[in-house]
Amino acid sequence: MEISRIHTPVMLERSIDLLGPAIGEPGAVLVDGTLGLGGHAEAFLARFPDLTLVGLDRDLEALALAGERLAPFGERAKLVHCRYDEIQDALRGQGYQAVQGILLDLGVSSMQLDRAERGFAYSKDAPLDMRMDGTADLTAEQILAEYSEADLRRIFWEYGEERLAARFARRIVERRADHPLVRSAELVDLLSKATPAALARQGHPAKRVFQALRIEVNQELASLEAVVPAAIASLALGGRMVVLSYQSLEDRIVKRALAAATTSSTPPGLPVELPEHQAQLRLLVRGAELATDDEKAANPRSTPVRLRAAERVRVAS
Repeated sequence: MEISRIHTPVMLERSIDLLGPAIGEPGAVLVDGTLGLGGHAEAFLARFPDLTLVGLDRDLEALALAGERLAPFGERAKLVHCRYDEIQDALRGQGYQAVQGILLDLGVSSMQLDRAERGFAYSKDAPLDMRMDGTADLTAEQILAEYSEADLRRIFWEYGEERLAARFARRIVERRADHPLVRSAELVDLLSKATPAALARQGHPAKRVFQALRIEVNQELASLEAVVPAAIASLALGGRMVVLSYQSLEDRIVKRALAAATTSSTPPGLPVELPEHQAQLRLLVRGAELATDDEKAANPRSTPVRLRAAERVRVAS
């Protein structure tokens, strides 16, 4: 398999520009918390010859493929099977307490979308799996078979922002009483038939439900809530972090966490800001940056991306 043909890293040059000042010195360590097929990692290792990279991923298949891709870099590439919110344990396991750079490229990977048998894509019939980590227990099929109507409605609304959450949940519960949903084409057919024609013209009726199921299966938002503060705590003074988000739920979590870390915690009315109340981070970009029009044309998967970046300016005592 020609890995580079199925994986084009999103906003690669911009990520290098932002992280470069922190990771160019000998001994620098960069964590790629969402290694995937290793496209970003390969570029960073090639561009910075003294850099060591710690790559994290919950997907064993992705780790194996990335390992092949990064093999020419030898011991400079250290790969760990874990969720990215386990970053601090992973770093300690590699002998590091703090690092100079962290990259988080969120969401589902190119490989997971392109491999029909993984069940992530509503456009391809496959078992309703959706696990990023094939060793995990929970699948989309189990959620559809076992969750109550109220819980299905909740995840479709909260994680998919789906206006027809209640209707879809009710139809799924009615359907499974006779026959369980086991394949993605069955679910797509059910959702399509339950969608009014006027709404169907506004986008594929399965898109938001598949997103919600994937997030629930992999506990993506819970992991993201945990990883941003853990990543900040893992940055050395002067270290930098770049986060690429692909949907509004992710971006809101990242924005909120970075805002908290870039704001003074001085109590109202205190005449002097004490050192322990000073912000831990400073933002490197204003708001969220988007991919350029040229990149969107060359790599359509960069179209929804939102980039946020920050630098560690204070280490909590």
